[in-house]
Amino acid sequence: MEKARGASSSLADPRRASWPVLMVFLLPGLIVYVGLTAYPAFRTIYDSFFLIEGMNVTFVGLQNYTQLMADETFWISVRNTLIWAFIAPFLDVATGLLLALALYAGVPFARFFRVAWFTPVLLSYVVVAILWMWIYNYDWGVLNVVLRAIGLGNLASSWLGDPDLALASVIVTHAWKWAGFNMVVCLAAIHSLPREVLEASELDNCGWGAKLRYIIIPMLKPTLISLYILAFIGKMKVFDLVWIMTQGGPLWATETVSTYVYKRAFNWNTFDLGYPSAIATVWFLVVCISVLVLNRMLASKERLEY
Repeated sequence: MEKARGASSSLADPRRASWPVLMVFLLPGLIVYVGLTAYPAFRTIYDSFFLIEGMNVTFVGLQNYTQLMADETFWISVRNTLIWAFIAPFLDVATGLLLALALYAGVPFARFFRVAWFTPVLLSYVVVAILWMWIYNYDWGVLNVVLRAIGLGNLASSWLGDPDLALASVIVTHAWKWAGFNMVVCLAAIHSLPREVLEASELDNCGWGAKLRYIIIPMLKPTLISLYILAFIGKMKVFDLVWIMTQGGPLWATETVSTYVYKRAFNWNTFDLGYPSAIATVWFLVVCISVLVLNRMLASKERLEY
């Protein structure tokens, strides 16, 4: 009995790899993660308690955080970032859903539009930013030229130079870039809906409006919520497009937390890395808490069964 028990314990499960084999595969990834993600994050938190001026490092405790509470520009950047994070995802997801419905309904040249609408997703932020800076140009931009051509020249504006219009203009550009991604996800979700329900609605002479409101959107609710959360997380960290198009201007109208951190760390002649580290630390905690709350909200949603 004991011999049989020893023989069975000595036989290793072929599906379980030994620790040396696991470490061969895990170690490169762990080294990259620790060196490029974990260490910079912890070092940023550590530096936030110091005044760092070149080689002079002075411990200041919570001074950077107390200074942050009275920083008017920081709160402007927080406001702009929250507008991005809470409002812009609705535009992204709604646009993607409308494009997906157009393809599902069989618009003419659907194959062409499917490629054309998805193409912006493949473009880099640099290309997208330059393209839309040309579109928004006051003198010869396509948008103002069209407005003047149809007799609405009084609506022509300096879209990126007006503090009241700049943030909305950049948000529209961002939505244009990512609408194709949301379109593909929504289109796949629509095609996965049960045909019996859709066919039953057609037999009952249910119009497109009623079908969309009472059948398609309720069934797509989990997908739409997931897309909204993904867009929210991305926009809480938005930097590339804003920096290329406006660099936070005019008059901080498009300033985000990420652009403000970059300016305080590398652009302004303050020569102090401690204060921007404090800003980054606070926003890191805000993003983490937001992600946890949204994931909890998503997990609490009842799954639609059909």
